[in-house]
Amino acid sequence: MTLPQDPMMLMSVINMKLRDFYPDLDALCEDLDIDRKALESRLAEFGFEYSPENNKFW
Repeated sequence: MTLPQDPMMLMSVINMKLRDFYPDLDALCEDLDIDRKALESRLAEFGFEYSPENNKFW
């Protein structure tokens, strides 16, 4: 899967997938072969962080 480069679109796509298909970020990253640290770092550059309690970035 090719992820969007735009940070807002990236957050939106990841949150939609987390909401609809995955119980947590680890499951999403494993299934889609995404480096979790790189994803979190990329989104952190724009002020977003993952909330395990809510299973989403905000």
